[in-house]
Amino acid sequence: MSELSAIEVKNLSKRYQLGTIGATTLRDSLVRLARRVRNGRAETTVSEEFWALRDVSFNVARGEVLGIIGKNGAGKSTLLKVLSRITDPTEGEAIIRGRVASLLEVGTGFHPELTGRENTYLNGAILGMRKREIDEKLEAISEFAGVEKFMDTPAKRYSSGMRVRLAFAVAAHLDPDILIIDEVLAVGDAAFQQKCLGKIGEVAESGRTVLFVSHNMAAIQSFCSRVLVIEGGTVAFDGSPSDGVERYYSGLTELRTTGEYRRTRPIPDTAPAWVTSARLITKRDSETAELNTGDPLSFEVAVTARTPLPGLVVGIGIENVRGVRVCTFHTKCDPQFEVEGSAGDYLFRCDVGEVGLAGGVYHVRIQIETGNESVELIESAFTFLLLSTDYFKNGGRLVGGAILVPQRWSLQRPTDRRLAEDDVRACSLSS
Repeated sequence: MSELSAIEVKNLSKRYQLGTIGATTLRDSLVRLARRVRNGRAETTVSEEFWALRDVSFNVARGEVLGIIGKNGAGKSTLLKVLSRITDPTEGEAIIRGRVASLLEVGTGFHPELTGRENTYLNGAILGMRKREIDEKLEAISEFAGVEKFMDTPAKRYSSGMRVRLAFAVAAHLDPDILIIDEVLAVGDAAFQQKCLGKIGEVAESGRTVLFVSHNMAAIQSFCSRVLVIEGGTVAFDGSPSDGVERYYSGLTELRTTGEYRRTRPIPDTAPAWVTSARLITKRDSETAELNTGDPLSFEVAVTARTPLPGLVVGIGIENVRGVRVCTFHTKCDPQFEVEGSAGDYLFRCDVGEVGLAGGVYHVRIQIETGNESVELIESAFTFLLLSTDYFKNGGRLVGGAILVPQRWSLQRPTDRRLAEDDVRACSLSS
């Protein structure tokens, strides 16, 4: 990119030594020297190199909102610490143009003996805010955190949630050119998390440059104009948010299974019935349970009943990777379906047809009941992956959301309606 770039990262690498603590102080050096003199030979240490980042390069334009996603340990936080000047790179360089504010470890610098007001000034100063800025924003900060009544109370009397909310509120009211955010959406309750998302959205819409690391894929797709996927310390993908999220999910190999459940848990002696196996039936011949968006879904659940069970029913719940239920299939949803309820083996099959779920990883939850009593619940029987395709036949463009709903639109302009009314009036006069 040109001089307009807010951030330029060139061949950035960061190496750590595993198994030893680097002797970067005079004390460490003297201790090692004493050991050498005592032993009469150089001290040997066993260590291993670990490259948290390796040859990372990218540019961020001014006003761009860049999402950075990847598995735990991929190198995302290390990258942000290098960009925030918290740690130095081993190789390469990062050019930053503008004032930087980092929300990496919310609450760093808070002192338990100081009041909320005093900690606000202290934490604001650590983050680079001037006293005049804090004076102007103090009321907004306390209101945002919801601790207006407790600003003159020592922080040691705050709950952990109150401390984190106030710390985030201070950091959220910075006015930098570049804002670096590392997974801060886990603070507070659901209402406060929604408030945090709104604040990040305001920053993104204000034209400031934002680097946003999060495991909240909905937030990534809502706020970001571009996404980097980090895998093993390198940039594995650089492109649109929707394609980046799909790449992230496809890389979660530990979540991809064969789409089958085989019973391994013991059967309780008192269990009247149990699930022996279950599977997802797909059109694709693949070792992993992969489907395209819009493909039909079919499930089979094998159940064994030890005793007669009148009213035996089966439910299949589909949940996303965050544990949110997106849809349910249940024998009660089919009024024509009946089970005789005798003892023996049953094979339940559910043919769903086309399911309009957006691309992503989904868990299958299976429950069997008799009457209103739960007989067995398997939280995550197996997992399948939906790959995004051109569901709407519009070149693959999506506008977000978890459910894809077939739809048809029409357009009628006001001038067209007036012409139609004139035609009707003319026909009435002529008749």
